[in-house]
Amino acid sequence: MEEQVGIAWHRLINRLATHRFPEAAVELASVSRDAALLFRALGGDHEVAVQAGAQTLHGARRSLLERLAGSERKVDLAWVDHQALRLPPLIDAFPVASLNRDLYFWLAALCAVDPQPHLAWLARNQAAVLTITRGYPGLAASYGRLVEAEIARRPPISKLAPDEAQQEQAIRAALRKPGSVAALPAARRPPHPVLLWLRPELPATGKNPHPDKSPDQPSRAASALQSDKKRRMAEHTEMPERKGGLLIFRPESIFSWTEYAKVEHETKENEDQDLAQAADDLDVIAIARDGKSVAKKLRMMLDLPPSEGDHLPLDSGRMLPEWDYRTHTLKPDRCRVNTIPMADAKPCALPEHLKRDQQRLQRQFGALLPVRLRLKAQPEGNDIDIDPYIRHLAHNTGAETRFYLDQRKRERDLACLLLADLSLSTEAWVGEERRVIDVIRDSLFLFSEALSVTRDRFALYGFSSQQRTDVRFHTLKAFNEPYDEAVRGRISGISPAYYTRMGAAIRHATEILGRQKARERLLLLLTDGKPNDADLYEGRYGIEDTRKALIAARQQGLRPFCVTVDQEAHEYLPHIFGKNNFIIIRKPSELPARLPLLYALLTR
Repeated sequence: MEEQVGIAWHRLINRLATHRFPEAAVELASVSRDAALLFRALGGDHEVAVQAGAQTLHGARRSLLERLAGSERKVDLAWVDHQALRLPPLIDAFPVASLNRDLYFWLAALCAVDPQPHLAWLARNQAAVLTITRGYPGLAASYGRLVEAEIARRPPISKLAPDEAQQEQAIRAALRKPGSVAALPAARRPPHPVLLWLRPELPATGKNPHPDKSPDQPSRAASALQSDKKRRMAEHTEMPERKGGLLIFRPESIFSWTEYAKVEHETKENEDQDLAQAADDLDVIAIARDGKSVAKKLRMMLDLPPSEGDHLPLDSGRMLPEWDYRTHTLKPDRCRVNTIPMADAKPCALPEHLKRDQQRLQRQFGALLPVRLRLKAQPEGNDIDIDPYIRHLAHNTGAETRFYLDQRKRERDLACLLLADLSLSTEAWVGEERRVIDVIRDSLFLFSEALSVTRDRFALYGFSSQQRTDVRFHTLKAFNEPYDEAVRGRISGISPAYYTRMGAAIRHATEILGRQKARERLLLLLTDGKPNDADLYEGRYGIEDTRKALIAARQQGLRPFCVTVDQEAHEYLPHIFGKNNFIIIRKPSELPARLPLLYALLTR
């Protein structure tokens, strides 16, 4: 009964405290494409994506009901950075859906024309509003309607403290007449957030305490995975120490009773708990490293501060450049690539569970073997074609006639380099008994078995990375090596580790494949996710660097193609590889059987 009363009270207080209109709500997913089109049409960066932004803790005065309900502490505002246009995931501030929808487009336009980002928050937003209203009359009319709706939802001036009332009057004047207010009056509290303006700049806090360490091995015990696209503020921190012991005596008997028992105090997640809601309740999410497994996981995007020490010089290894989209420069000697030969792997035979697929592929790929063609009616050759020769004698024309037979050998003049992603994300499970790395291993086996039948030249490599200082390039099979039990042993010995610095791996693979003398050279990338690393390589930085590496590969005459099992790859792969240069395998378990057939289609 007590619990039921508490739940009813919670629902009542939240219903009375809310000033939102869920019946008129508009989600970002329904307007993201149009908002992106408007953003780019008004001069915004064409290469940024549209994503949901993180909530901002505003610190303004809240009503008594809002404080009782614990709501309205944070607000969804818009901003744009080097990676994406950040818009609220949902807008339900106004009672009319058309106004909520217009607010999305207004915020996209505001981010596109933001002329002076170095100015203070108030002056910056007024300048951006003036740019839009003077240059785009259609948006000016929409802005007028939004201003009236925004002022109607703001707190009444009569209920505010004198200093806060002056701030509110200044904000309303700046909304109605942009450029008329130079600065906000001082007050004890920040002003109520303005939904029509961009978010104030937030200071970056925290740093990565373990820039050199690899992520911990994920556990198979994760039985559920929640995922959302909302961004949240985060910082790195040290893992707190947990002693794990509990005294079972009263303090007053400490001198007479010293017996105790150790119990486990590790937190156990509730299977029914909404992790996304719990993350929304935190102002800043602290990230620490822990080897413990969890019962439930939440996949989300975090706004983390950049790691320090990124400009340290490198002293050994194969040095390769890297593209910095922020300065539009190719930085020389930026990444160090270490080639790992895997010579200590024990030779082995093909696994038993793949032999049936091996026999099927051998029959299918046998049709691609080089054969001799008998060509008739040739102007020259090794033998006489009887029928054309008799017709030539019967007509006795004396003109040159094609009455020779020739035999030519049809050969496949191509070379293929398969580059496999061996990052730690491939440790994820795709079923009850198989991981992504197991699927990749079987795919490499069957791919090699199929190409050994066609006698095509091919090479196998894997890659992972630990920041720019250590990009690991594993040699499974070089072009000049035969496919034998030694190569099978290397494939069997692959294991996931670290991150995915894809641009450096592609550049190194391009150099290897570029040295092959072949009419067609195929660079085949096998991965399970987007480019990322523990330093600045997260987000757009890694995507743009990989895209630049692929452009350079095409300029050298190579043909890159990506095969991925990431179900969200359609959001970034068209920008990286191009519209028709990738394929998404919906069921990862089908990858081993489909990869050789895909190769046959690409090289037919």
